[in-house]
Amino acid sequence: MRECISIHIGQAGVQMGNACWELYCLEHGLQPNGIISETAEQTDSSFGTFFSETGAGKYVPRAVFIDLEPTVIGEIRTGTYRSLFHPEQLITGKEDAANNYARGHYTVGKQIIDVVLDKTRKLTDQCSGLQGFLVFHSFGGGTGSGFTSLLMQNLSVDYGKKSKLEFSEDAMQVLRSVDLPVEPPFPTLVLKV
Repeated sequence: MRECISIHIGQAGVQMGNACWELYCLEHGLQPNGIISETAEQTDSSFGTFFSETGAGKYVPRAVFIDLEPTVIGEIRTGTYRSLFHPEQLITGKEDAANNYARGHYTVGKQIIDVVLDKTRKLTDQCSGLQGFLVFHSFGGGTGSGFTSLLMQNLSVDYGKKSKLEFSEDAMQVLRSVDLPVEPPFPTLVLKV
């Protein structure tokens, strides 16, 4: 089997994750609770790439959702797909990174990195042929930028040559709609690097 672990980081990553998992469920004929719809066509082995099957026949995403503040992940916990995800896969901190890379990487992010790595390790242990990681995040914000950087460093150490694909939201879109005085210089630096 060739499995991929999806990691959704920060508000943008979590919101992208909501959309992705809704589509994955529709494509595979899964109901919002992870049970195969009676009208779904026969499944094949590709199901195992993104989902693991429980003993009860429920499919659970091979995914971790992370945000340093609980609001956006709270929407998953109360939303339509709340029964799809295992509660341990939804990781939140107590305070946000205030759109500050340093807080996401060095201070607030450091407080939850071990928990995130542990939950990720548990998911990888369930894989027989881990191909790599799909990482969803934003270039802006403290969690999307700073915490993602911290996590990617750790994944490179722990999982060496496993693939790590990043799906990143353009921070400049955020800047057009939100007035955040601490964020504007950072996306420019990231995009130039």
